[in-house]
Amino acid sequence: MSTDVTAKSPAPAPPGKSGGAAGGGLLQLMLDGMRRNMRQYGMLIALGLIVALFAVWTDGDLLLPRNVSNLVLQNSYILILAIGMMLVIIAGHIDLSVGSLTAFVGAFAAVLTVQHDVSWPVAVVLCLIVGAVAGSVQGFFIAYLGIPSFIVTLAGMLTFRGVTEILLEGQTLGPFPDGLQKIGNGFLPETGPETNYHNLTLLLGLVLITFVVLQEIRDRKRQQEFSLEILPRNVFLLKLVAIVSALLVVTMLLASYKGAPIVLIILGLLVVGYGYVMRNSIFGRHIYAIGGNLPAAKLSGVKDKKVTFYVFLNMGVLAALAGLVVAARLNAASPKAGLNYELEAIASAFIGGASMSGGVGSVLGAIIGGVVLGVLNNGMNLLSVGTDWQQVIKGLALLAAVGFDVWNKRKSGS
Repeated sequence: MSTDVTAKSPAPAPPGKSGGAAGGGLLQLMLDGMRRNMRQYGMLIALGLIVALFAVWTDGDLLLPRNVSNLVLQNSYILILAIGMMLVIIAGHIDLSVGSLTAFVGAFAAVLTVQHDVSWPVAVVLCLIVGAVAGSVQGFFIAYLGIPSFIVTLAGMLTFRGVTEILLEGQTLGPFPDGLQKIGNGFLPETGPETNYHNLTLLLGLVLITFVVLQEIRDRKRQQEFSLEILPRNVFLLKLVAIVSALLVVTMLLASYKGAPIVLIILGLLVVGYGYVMRNSIFGRHIYAIGGNLPAAKLSGVKDKKVTFYVFLNMGVLAALAGLVVAARLNAASPKAGLNYELEAIASAFIGGASMSGGVGSVLGAIIGGVVLGVLNNGMNLLSVGTDWQQVIKGLALLAAVGFDVWNKRKSGS
C-alpha cells in the first residue's frame, strides 16, 4: 500500500513542465490538507501567533523560564476542568457547577486536614469520593429523570457555593499540610549529576517527545489501513517538526528553572489517559455518538443514560481534583474560590474546537483552548492591561472561536 494516501491525486504534468507542475501539485496537496484539517490545527496556529506576539510585546518576558513555570501553575486547575468539560460538551450537555464544586471540595479538604487533623492522603481520597458523589447525583437527575443539564447544574452551582459558605463560616481556612501543598506548588526532585538543567525534567521531556512522535506515526498508519484521508507526507513531517520543537522548547524552559511542576505531571497523565479513552475506547465512541446524533445512537444500542451519568460523575471527580490543586496552591480554602471557573472551562472547550451542538471536540483541543486563555491572561498581566479590557479581549476571543466553528461547518457543508 502506498505511503501517501490522499483524497485526490494531482493530474500528471504536461511534457516539459514536470518540475513546475509537480511543485504546484505538492503545494496544492499541502493546502488541501491544511483546509481539511483547519478545525484541528486552526487553534494551534492561533496559539503560536499569540505566543509570538506577546513574546515580542513583553520583550521576551513571556518566555522566561520562571514565567513559563508560573503559567503552568496558574492555569493547571482550569486545564483539569476543561478536560472534563470537553467530555460534557461532546455529549451535548453543559455543567455550570464545577466552579462551586471546586470551592466546596477545597473547603472540605481544609476542614478535614486543618480542623480534624486527617492525614492529607486520606483527605485527598475522601475529597475525590465527594466529587464523584456530587457528579453522580447531578448525572442521575440529568440522565434518568430527564431534567436539562443547564437547570440541574445551575442548582448545583448555588447549592455547592452555599455549602462552602456554611463549612468555612465565611472565613478563609488554612494552612494545609506540606504534602498537600506540593500538589499545587511542588516540583519534581533534582536527581543525577550537577548540570545547568533539571535532569529529571529533561528525561521526561525526551520520553514525551518520543511517545508523541511514535503515536503520530502509529495513528497515520492506522488511517492508511482503513483508507482514511491523511496529511501529505511533507505536511505530516512539518507537523512533527512543529510538535517536537514546541515540546523541546517547553522542556528546556522548565528544566532551566526548578523543573517540571508536579501538577504538570498529573495533567500530562490526564491528557494521555483521557485522550486514549476518547480515541480508542467504546465509552469514548459512545460519548461522541450521543452528542452527535442521539436518536441514531439509541437505535445502535448505545445506553445513552448510562453514558451521560458517567460523564457527569467523571466531571465531579475532575472538579474535586481541581479543587484540591487550587486549595493547595493558595495554601488555604476560601469561600470565594472557584468564581467563574466554570466559564473559563467552557470557554477553553469551545476555543479548543468543541461544537455547540455536541459530538465534536478532543481532549487535546481543550488543553489548547485553556493554554490560549492562559497565555492571554498572563501576557496581558505582563503588559499591565486592566481587568476590564482583559474581559473584553477574552470575550472577543471566545466569540471568534465559535464564529470560526460556525463558518467552518457551513463551508464544509457547502
